[in-house]
Amino acid sequence: MVTLSSDPQAASDMQLAPEDLKFHVRNVRVSYGEKEALHGVDLDIAKTGVTAFIGPSGCGKSTFLRVFNRMNDTIPGARVSGEVLLDGEDIYGPDVDPVLLRARVGMVFQKPNPFPKSIYDNVAYGPRIHGLTKSATELDEVVEKSLRRAALWDEVKDRLNEQGTGLSGGQQQRLVIARAIAVQPEVILMDEPASALDPIATARLEELIDELKDRYCIIIVTHSMAQAARVSQRTAFFHLGHLVEYDATNTVFTNPTDSRTQDYITGRTG
Repeated sequence: MVTLSSDPQAASDMQLAPEDLKFHVRNVRVSYGEKEALHGVDLDIAKTGVTAFIGPSGCGKSTFLRVFNRMNDTIPGARVSGEVLLDGEDIYGPDVDPVLLRARVGMVFQKPNPFPKSIYDNVAYGPRIHGLTKSATELDEVVEKSLRRAALWDEVKDRLNEQGTGLSGGQQQRLVIARAIAVQPEVILMDEPASALDPIATARLEELIDELKDRYCIIIVTHSMAQAARVSQRTAFFHLGHLVEYDATNTVFTNPTDSRTQDYITGRTG
């Protein structure tokens, strides 16, 4: 049984006021060589809360997620066209530095990927390279604050000099989130963040997402419809490179307007 998010935002109107808008996307297409993977996607995403992308494997949802921090730029032969505005600014404009963009738009991948460094240095890495702190004391404060926000501080505070790769899978994923938070991002992208985690670690990660949603714009790609229903306020369904439906999560799961969405949610296609 799918349990839907009880957050009041889930039932809110999908029309976002300009002051509530984080991303404005129009006619975005992504091609790899001669193959077009995304076909003219239009989407608006709110400044806070969780937006979930769902759909069958190969439908384009992860490709679309990578549009928001220009990770497709790193793939040979990839081309992105259309308009992607972050707070009204074209992130594909000639004056935009992708490195600085990725500090604003952090990313958490399918498998936890802590650096082969200490727990402390994993979190301190971003603030150091971006010059966000002026002293060792400030850096200590950023590390502790980030680990607390990632609900990891109490588990690691006495072993900050140990290797981050020595943590459990669920702890590593929360460490990666702490690392992303440390550079003061505005957006957190999550690409199947629980796919390598056991059920207990997955539940803890979902609790963390729920705690972070009022502070950040979070976009999550998930194959789990139950997870999308639990953590998100808005859901977008993709199929064969097309955005089929985008609405409040309650609406998508209980009253979809497109038969393809209905077929996917009920298990008739997948």
